[in-house]
Amino acid sequence: MSFAAVFTLIVVVLMLVALVLELHAPDVIVFSALGVLLLTDVISVKDALAGFSNSGMLTVAILFIVAYAAQSSGLLGFFAGKIMGRSGDGRRTMVKMMVPVAAMSAFLNNTPIVAMFTPTIRDWARKHKLSPSRFLIPLSYASIFGGICTLIGTSTNLVVNGLMQQSFQQSLSMFELAWVGIPCAVAGIVYVTVFGRHLLPKHPALTEDFAGSAREYLLEMRVPKKSPLIGKTVAEAGLRNLEQLFLTEIERQGSMIAPVKSSDVLEPGDHLHFIGVAEGVMRVQTMQGLAPSHGRDFCRDLQKTGTGRVIEAVVSRSSPMLGKTIKEGNFRARYDAVVLAVHRHGERLAVPLGQLVLKPGDTLLLLAGDDFFKRWNNARDFYMISKITDMPTVNRRKTIISLAALGGMVALSAFGVLSILKAAILTAIVLLVTRCVTVVEARRSIELNVLIVIASALGISKALEATGAAGFLAQYLIGAAEGMGPIVLLAAIYLITSIATEVITNNAAAALIFPIAVATATQAGLDPKPFAIAIAIAASASFATPIGYQTNLMVYGPGGYRFRDFLKIGIPLNLLFMVVTVFVVPMVWKF
Repeated sequence: MSFAAVFTLIVVVLMLVALVLELHAPDVIVFSALGVLLLTDVISVKDALAGFSNSGMLTVAILFIVAYAAQSSGLLGFFAGKIMGRSGDGRRTMVKMMVPVAAMSAFLNNTPIVAMFTPTIRDWARKHKLSPSRFLIPLSYASIFGGICTLIGTSTNLVVNGLMQQSFQQSLSMFELAWVGIPCAVAGIVYVTVFGRHLLPKHPALTEDFAGSAREYLLEMRVPKKSPLIGKTVAEAGLRNLEQLFLTEIERQGSMIAPVKSSDVLEPGDHLHFIGVAEGVMRVQTMQGLAPSHGRDFCRDLQKTGTGRVIEAVVSRSSPMLGKTIKEGNFRARYDAVVLAVHRHGERLAVPLGQLVLKPGDTLLLLAGDDFFKRWNNARDFYMISKITDMPTVNRRKTIISLAALGGMVALSAFGVLSILKAAILTAIVLLVTRCVTVVEARRSIELNVLIVIASALGISKALEATGAAGFLAQYLIGAAEGMGPIVLLAAIYLITSIATEVITNNAAAALIFPIAVATATQAGLDPKPFAIAIAIAASASFATPIGYQTNLMVYGPGGYRFRDFLKIGIPLNLLFMVVTVFVVPMVWKF
């Protein structure tokens, strides 16, 4: 191996470690790795920037606009209400929910689909006295099932298609992946509804209100100067035996009092840190003598006018609040809302609320003003898990145009009239000209961080190929599987991709494994296309961790899940998908 190949592998390994440890945002880590390879002349400027002009990456960018048009039309919310409204018991509901979600996800970005269904499922579960945690993981999985069935179902499919065009001048048709995607989706739905549902967590305490679940929030309240609680002990103030809320510590002039005793006396300016469920958080807001630590005037004004509304939202990977404390993010000025409390996947948060640095997947309890929904406007900063309205409003004109444009795009690509990139561009133009999407909305709908990860990973993929690092790894893989046949090689590529996508982003996993798979197929005298198909399926089929796929992260907090919940139900599903893929792919695409 050349020095350039060794150096490239070292950079890739360090990048993977940084991604696994979440040392920084994924787009920063992957772009930095590409920058190092470029600055050290391991890769040329042309090859480094090739990913930014890759047809797959550009198609992903444009499809963000198409998905936003469908979401803003109100169509997804309407379907969610109809589907869940007709449902009866738990198992039937799961099937009736998963099949339509999978069908919609085959043609639309699955992120807005999951975002629209989450609050509807929560309300339905509350009405039927069931735990939402029984349905939110299946919701995420169903969106993944559908995504692997078409070329536009997931960004990963488009990335792999772009790499195929770049490497061996072949392209996937619109429904080509359905040959393996539909059998995987059917097997997945059967597994989840028959076997997997017994592995899903239950919250026995969940009866009439979702707030009664075990999901705990960190809350910070303040003792104002003229509070009637000043001079009283914790017990006398009624703060010792609060229902569904526990006073963990008192912050006083920079020092912490913990554990809190019943005899501790409250003083002006004390900051009280509570841990409790959403219902308890709401109850303490009405206590005389306490005020929220942040946005006090804002909260008081909303309480006087009665216009405030408490909602829950999940921080996305695209949020400008990431890496900032709640104070630094200036939440009130940006969104006309204040953060009342934060929940982080069952983790006990030991820092004051104002000093808490937000991470993707954090669930926020917000007190929102009148302008909140106008400012948020379906942006990807965070995802609502509270229903905004009881009856979703459907814009008939937007719905008709959006559906017609989407159908036209699929038809033009499926019949070979236009490439998927050109069809997507035409669709975006139609949506913009007809004002189904404004220019501002189109800009906001594009998730730049996702595109940077894709483009940068494609550049690193080029480096692996050009330096010979991919060829070296391919030789090692072929040697390890010597005499076992192409099926074993295919299974090995699938397994490596599957493991990679669980710990790093799915698009990065596909881009990094692709050159190794192509080199393996070439050296073994096999057609690389079956290996590319396996990568597309494996990179999207991320079920075993909440961090491997965006929709898993979206339901992580709202479902009150633990990491092990995904492992229990997800690992068997990953293996099931591998078995189905390795069995079906050689039957359709010959080696």
